[in-house]
Amino acid sequence: MRTLFERLYNGIIRENPTFVLMLGMCPTLAVTTSAINGLGMGLSTCAVLIMSNLFVSLLRKFIPDKVRMPAYIVIVASFVTIVDLLMQAYVRGLYASLGLYIPLIVVNCIILGRAESYASKNPPLASLADGLGMGLGFTAALTIIGAFRELFGAGTLFGFRIMPDGYEPVSILIMAPGAFFVLAIITALQNKLKAPSATNRPEGFKCNGECSSCGDSGCMIYRRTEEGK
Repeated sequence: MRTLFERLYNGIIRENPTFVLMLGMCPTLAVTTSAINGLGMGLSTCAVLIMSNLFVSLLRKFIPDKVRMPAYIVIVASFVTIVDLLMQAYVRGLYASLGLYIPLIVVNCIILGRAESYASKNPPLASLADGLGMGLGFTAALTIIGAFRELFGAGTLFGFRIMPDGYEPVSILIMAPGAFFVLAIITALQNKLKAPSATNRPEGFKCNGECSSCGDSGCMIYRRTEEGK
């Protein structure tokens, strides 16, 4: 049980895929023009993450190592197709807003990364919890960014008028550059509050993210950097 809660905490806070690992930036920056878009995209990705992690873990002993990535993509694509068809049938407005980004969940680096780094090496229940944690972390991040952009860029939140009638919206926030501005502001706040972020040392890391001067082979950031060389 402790491991399950650790996986949830890890995905939502300690290794949040958006605010800490800076993964999945394409949908994060593209669809978060409103809170409902961010929530919808996050929940869609969360559902695919949970099911793909579970099935990769269940099949991990049967998938040959040489074809593991194509196998993972087939598994992920199957669940993305299910989510795509369900959204097209029941939430057509949201589906139209998200458009091409729903099918592109297939190549989302968060999903393939968790399948390769965690689900393929761990039992099903822990993998399911890992997918849920990462999915909720991604959903929370997209919803926060979308809410911020919608509130100050349009004066509404989830489509409801929040700001007074005399409020002049900062329209750039719901344009393409606004996503970068909001993400930068949130990252600056994380650093100010010494919260886990892409540029702030998570608890237990010695190198403050500067892997070249670290040399700590037990550090996750160091290992990822070395493996990527």
